[in-house]
Amino acid sequence: MKHRQTILEILVAGGLFASLASAQPPRFTVTDLGVVGAAGQPFVLTNNSLVSGAVTFGNTVRGVLYFNGRTLDIGSPGLHGPNSMAFGVNPQGQAVGEAETFLPDRQGEDFCGFAALGLQSSGATCLPFVWQNGAMKPLQTLGGANGAANQINRRGEVAGMAENTIPDSTCPKDSPQKFQFKPMLWRNGNLQELPTYPGDPDGNALAINDNGQIAGGSGDCTAFSPITLTSLQSRHALLWENGKATDLGTLGGTGNGNGIEAVNLNNSGQIVGNSDLAGDTGFHAFLWTRETGMQDLGTVKGDVNSAATSINDAGQIVGVSLDADFNPRAFLQVGKELIDLNGLIPGGSPLYLATACFINARGEIIGIAIDKNSGDVHGYQAVPAPGDHRAGGPASPSGMATPSFENFRKPPFLRYGMSRH
Repeated sequence: MKHRQTILEILVAGGLFASLASAQPPRFTVTDLGVVGAAGQPFVLTNNSLVSGAVTFGNTVRGVLYFNGRTLDIGSPGLHGPNSMAFGVNPQGQAVGEAETFLPDRQGEDFCGFAALGLQSSGATCLPFVWQNGAMKPLQTLGGANGAANQINRRGEVAGMAENTIPDSTCPKDSPQKFQFKPMLWRNGNLQELPTYPGDPDGNALAINDNGQIAGGSGDCTAFSPITLTSLQSRHALLWENGKATDLGTLGGTGNGNGIEAVNLNNSGQIVGNSDLAGDTGFHAFLWTRETGMQDLGTVKGDVNSAATSINDAGQIVGVSLDADFNPRAFLQVGKELIDLNGLIPGGSPLYLATACFINARGEIIGIAIDKNSGDVHGYQAVPAPGDHRAGGPASPSGMATPSFENFRKPPFLRYGMSRH
């Protein structure tokens, strides 16, 4: 059935599409989405400029949607628990994520990690959800108490993960996580468990395109990570098609370091993510295509590590690049080079763009930024300036030094991958 345009899509139709082939990167204007706090960030940006995310409210975090300068809190009442995050949204305004409930988690697992993030948690279960028309509804699990939904496509198909009731022997003894969790697809009210790499007990489906292809990873249980927002040590980057898993390979590592994970994909089935390098002491962003396999994208010049978080249908890639001290900078791939996004925005901007989390088909980018004056964590939306394809200025314009990250509690860079970046 042919897709019927929503009112929002009609309002923004005919917008700018940035050119991947241009030798000179575009300049960007930056909109401040406001303070999101250490536990918050924007996650997904649709082609009609809807943004899913999370904002810290005091000692809690709640899922939100942004559009046209407005912020909608969808986490209250949510599933009647104090915390939630909106990880994905489609052009129709259906949002997905994870939310605490009012039902106690009798195993005390802290599956979604709200307590581990230092937030006020009720100790309740945490469930995957779909939000639409003002109401949040939970999705089924595999019999376990917890789960999370990561992305939703135009057809309303949802990718994520869910617990079963099988004890997980790979979880560290001091970890609150007790049970296995599997990559999931929810479609038309039905749930489908996706296969992990042979021998891997756990997995997470992070992204789904409009053709139903799914990207993610599988591996072992580990201590909850405040960057990936999971207890998954991903050792295999996976593509799922028609319920079957394909291992995408590695950049030489085993997954024992930062991990190996497919974070996002476009409608052509091109996939980006991050992989440990040989020796597992460093990690780089990768691009995988069926024709070329996994390709190392390198880092911004002078940096050591990187992770790719998003690729649009034009093949433009964004992510985060990190120096030897793990200080982050948002990047945009231009040609074969990763460019610091801070060099492509007005020099007087008070925001330092620490990560790029998503790029849509219009070339618009969202991510996490740091206020250079206060140190507060903000969300931002960067929009290509029409007709301006000049090279950017210096990454740290005169008089606006790069902020110190010494006391910066690094937020989840990606909700998936290097993140659940």
